[in-house]
Amino acid sequence: MAFDFRDLTAPVSVAPMAGGPSTPELAAAGTDAGGLGFVAAGYLGADAFADRLGAAMRLASGPIGANLFVPGPDTGSPEIVERYAAQLAPDADRYGAAVGTPRIDDDAWQGKLDVLLDLRPAVASFTFGLPTVEEIARLRGAGITVAGTVTTVAEARAAADRGVDVLVAQGPAAGGHRGTFDSQARPAEQSLDDLLASIVATLDLPVVAAGGLMTAADIARVRRAGAVAAQLGTAFLLADEAGSSPVHRAALVSPEFTETVVTKAFSGRFARGLRNRFVDDHDAQAPLAYPQVHYLTSPLRVAAVRAGDPHGTNIWAGTGFRLAEPGPVAAIIEKLTSA
Repeated sequence: MAFDFRDLTAPVSVAPMAGGPSTPELAAAGTDAGGLGFVAAGYLGADAFADRLGAAMRLASGPIGANLFVPGPDTGSPEIVERYAAQLAPDADRYGAAVGTPRIDDDAWQGKLDVLLDLRPAVASFTFGLPTVEEIARLRGAGITVAGTVTTVAEARAAADRGVDVLVAQGPAAGGHRGTFDSQARPAEQSLDDLLASIVATLDLPVVAAGGLMTAADIARVRRAGAVAAQLGTAFLLADEAGSSPVHRAALVSPEFTETVVTKAFSGRFARGLRNRFVDDHDAQAPLAYPQVHYLTSPLRVAAVRAGDPHGTNIWAGTGFRLAEPGPVAAIIEKLTSA
């Protein structure tokens, strides 16, 4: 029987957060607290993804979700990528590291689809685009509920036309990468409330609301507006079970950081994080070239974390990051659903 978000005891999805924060323990704890935990496949090889998804499914007492990045077209000429690499040289010198080698890949797309079909998590969600009609049909045929992350009504219609079961409506306050299909377009600034209202009025599919939700009042608001559940990521960055680095955790509570910005400096795709030196130095020059820029900056970000410097790495966070609290996932979800 296909998974239905409306059956959750706690209408909370612990968002997939690639690059470290998502762990099998975080996903399992979200599910065990009555919500739905997600394993993030982004940046992992297929084998590593299988290991993490399998671990989460073994740890959890109920359903687990998985999220994949959909590969996009080649963007960004080699010349502009090389020019950006040269501009990163001072950062490399600062940390005694080397600028990474840019490359284009599909994030092990087919291998990860095979993992989904083998392990069969309850939900498979997709970001940056959509699987093909045939791929969605195969997943649904395996009993997997398919969710598409959308940032506009047009994207929601496209997802519905492809045959997804659920829409994840992501508003502009979300931390990390926007799920926008067109990597070259500035992400839509339509508020989550307006986006949710438009999708609910237009399409007959269940909708999970995401982006900037941090409190019980936030969850109650989007549910009154028609969402079947709320997806939160930033609210869990300080959770005991999260894999957030010490640098990330410290920056989220430091008075030094006062705002988030949408930047392409770290990955070549628009994403929201704390404004720091790297953003100020490089956002204007960074090309929209994903995943090439991700690979360029990856060694520098790793070195900055190793050096304990929050100004040299991405500190992904939504606009409500000041409301994030430490503690076990169960306690966080209890507070989020206490209204």
